[in-house]
Amino acid sequence: MSKQMKDIRLETGKVRIEDSFWSPYIRLVKEVVLPYQWEALNDGIEDAEPSHAIRNFRIAAGQEAGMFGGMVFQDSDVYKWLEAASYMLSVQPDPGLEAIADDVVELLAQAQQPDGYLNTYFTLKEPEHRWSNLAECHELYCAGHLIEAGVAYFQATGKRKLLDVCCRYADYVDSVFGSEPEKLQGYDGHQEIELALMKLYEVTGNEQYVKLSQFFLDERGRQPSFYAQEYEKRENKVHFKELNMAFDLKYSQSHLPVREQDTAVGHAVRLVYMCTGMAHVAGVTGDASLLEACRKLWANIVHKQMYITGAIGAMAYGESFTIDYDLPNDTVYGETCASIGLIFFARRMLENEPKGEYADVLERALYNTVLGGMAMDGKHFFYVNPLEVHPKANEVNPIYGHVKIQRQPWFGCSCCPPNIARLLASLNHYVYTARGDTLYVHLYIGGEAELRIDGQPVRIQQDSGYTSDGVVSLSIQDIGAAGPFTLAFRVPAWCEDVVYRLNGTIYLPDDVRDGYAYLTRAWQSGDRLELLFNMQVQLIQSHPLVRQNAGKVALQRGPFLYCLEEADNGSHLHLLEIDREAAFTVEYDPYLLDGLSTIRVEALRTEVPAEGAHLYAPHKAWAQSRVMSTFIPYYAWGNRGSGEMMVWVKAART
Repeated sequence: MSKQMKDIRLETGKVRIEDSFWSPYIRLVKEVVLPYQWEALNDGIEDAEPSHAIRNFRIAAGQEAGMFGGMVFQDSDVYKWLEAASYMLSVQPDPGLEAIADDVVELLAQAQQPDGYLNTYFTLKEPEHRWSNLAECHELYCAGHLIEAGVAYFQATGKRKLLDVCCRYADYVDSVFGSEPEKLQGYDGHQEIELALMKLYEVTGNEQYVKLSQFFLDERGRQPSFYAQEYEKRENKVHFKELNMAFDLKYSQSHLPVREQDTAVGHAVRLVYMCTGMAHVAGVTGDASLLEACRKLWANIVHKQMYITGAIGAMAYGESFTIDYDLPNDTVYGETCASIGLIFFARRMLENEPKGEYADVLERALYNTVLGGMAMDGKHFFYVNPLEVHPKANEVNPIYGHVKIQRQPWFGCSCCPPNIARLLASLNHYVYTARGDTLYVHLYIGGEAELRIDGQPVRIQQDSGYTSDGVVSLSIQDIGAAGPFTLAFRVPAWCEDVVYRLNGTIYLPDDVRDGYAYLTRAWQSGDRLELLFNMQVQLIQSHPLVRQNAGKVALQRGPFLYCLEEADNGSHLHLLEIDREAAFTVEYDPYLLDGLSTIRVEALRTEVPAEGAHLYAPHKAWAQSRVMSTFIPYYAWGNRGSGEMMVWVKAART
C-alpha cells in the first residue's frame, strides 16, 4: 500500500463562485446535468443510445448476471460523472447526491478484483488478456479517470474508501509496469494515467506515483516500438479495425520520445492529456527539459493549429491534428474533450509560469467551445464543434458525417458530456493561483475566495461584469496577519485598453509583463480595486496561411466569439459580407435564449439570380442589397432548431 495519506484540501476548493453568468451554469450542472447523466449511465434516457456503464459494474460486482456492453472504455463515463459530483459536493453539501455517490463507490469497491485490478471490460469479457493491447484498449486511461474521481471524492467528503480503491489499483499498476526486466516496459495508447497519478501524489504524498508517471512519459516513443511487440505477441489481433493504432505511432504521440516532440500530431485529446501530465511532472520535479517540451508543443498548438473558438483537432479521421495552418471550418472535428484537455494543459502551465497566454487560451476554449458543447437545457451535447454548418449538405455528403446540426441526448462514445460536467463543476479551481507573495487572477468570475498568500490567509470578494459591461471589482475582505503582497491581474489579449481604480482613484500598475498587471502594496481590509475592460467589438483575421479564412473576418466581443445563424439572417449565409469599417451595435435581448447580447451590423447580401441562370458565366459583379445582419455568441448556436451557422464571414473591401 501507499505511504500514510495526508489530509490535504486544495486551496482552490475555498473559492466559491457567485457570478451572474457562471452561477446559472453551475446550478444547471447540479440540478439538471448530473441527474440527467445519472439516468443516462443507468440507461434511463428514452431515445438515447444505451450507456451500459453502471450495469457493467453491477455485473462485475456480482450483483447482476449479463454480458459487458458498450465501448472498451465505458467505465470512464462513470468515473467522470463521479468526479463531477464530487466537485459539486465540495462547494455545496447535498445528502441526496452524496448518497448516490456513496452507492457508486461501494459498487466500484465490490467490482475491484482481489489484486486491485478494476476494469469491467477485461473482467467480464477478456479476463485472460489484461495488458495485452495497451495501444487500443484504454486500460490505464480508465484507471486514470478512476484515480481522478477518487482524489476528488476524498477532497470533497473526507471519505477514503474510493481513494483506497485507487491506491490499491495504482500500487498494482506499479507492480506490473516499470523498467525492471520482469515488468511491462510500456504505456497506454490513450494518455490519462500520467496526469492522474500526479493528482494521487498530491493527496497522498507517495512519491512512487510521481516516478510511475515519469516512467510512462519517458517510455513513450522509445524504439523498438512497444505496440509492435504487443501486436506480434497477440497474433496480430486488433480491437479498432478502422484505425492502425499499433503502427500509426503519431496517432498516440508514440513516434518520438516526448522531449523530442515539437509539433502537435495525432489524436488531439491524447496529446493535451499527455501535455497536462508532462507539465505537472515538470512542475513537481523541476525537470527543465520536460517543461521546454511542453512550451514547444503549446506554441505549435496555439499558434498554428488551434481554431479561434479554442477548438483543436482539424480532421475526423483519428480525431486528429493535420498540419500547421490547416483549419477547415465545416469539416473540423474540434472534439469538446480536446478543448477541455487544452484547458487542463493551460492550467498546469500557469502553475509552472504565470503567462497571460495560457489563461487567454483557457478562457477562449472555456467560453466558446466548452460552453457550446452543451445545450442550454443541460440535456443535449455536441461531440464535434464546427465553425460552419450547412444542414442540407450535411444530410447527404459523407465528409460531414461526423458533424451534428443539433446536440444529441447521449452518445455510444459519450466521453464529452461528463467531461463538461466535471469541468464546470470544478470551475472554482481555475480562477486564482497563489505563488509566494503574489496572487494571480486568471479568470474574472465573481465570488468569494479564501486563499493563503505567502502562508497567510486572505479573503477576497470578486464582483464581475466581465461578460456584460467589462467592469470587474476585487475587494479585500480580510488580510489577517498578511504583510504587503502583490495582486497580478491578467490583461486579456482581446482588450486594448484597461482602466484601474483603487478605492475610486485612477491607479497605474507597478508593472505589466507576460500578460499580467502587477500591483504591490500593504493592502488593507476594505480596499477595492476596479478594472474596466474595453468591450468594443473587434474584427479578427486569421494568419495569411490559413487558406480557409482568406478574405474573411470573425467578430469577438470580450471573451466571446460570435456567429451568424440562419434563424436571424436567413439561409445562404455565405452570401453575406460585412464592411470592415461598419459600425457595430451591441444589443442585449432578454428574451433571446434567456438573455444574450447580440451584435448587429449592416451587411451586403449577394442576390441569387433568377431560376435558370447559368452555373458559370463571364465575370461581373453580382447584384447586392444592403441588409442588417445579427450575430449571436458562438456558444449559444444550435439552441433554436436546425439551421445554417457561420463564424468566419466575408469582409467587403472599402
